[in-house]
Amino acid sequence: MRFSKWIVAMIIAMNALFCVAVLYINYRGFYVSDALIGAWFGFTTAELWGLAFIKGKEIKHADSDCDVEIDEDLKGDDIDG
Repeated sequence: MRFSKWIVAMIIAMNALFCVAVLYINYRGFYVSDALIGAWFGFTTAELWGLAFIKGKEIKHADSDCDVEIDEDLKGDDIDG
């Protein structure tokens, strides 16, 4: 499993644990700041978007490398033999 998949799974698990903790704190009668909740989900969302951006650049870079190698391999070939 690639490293990025572990990060996505970890962020999902951390968000679930955060939600459970906030619900428990509210159940006990305490108050959790809306700013804390917004900051937490803003942070995890930014991490996922950053990871998606990096992954997209890697895929685009890999696709462009493949195209160049194919073009160079076919450059001198004669189809008729």
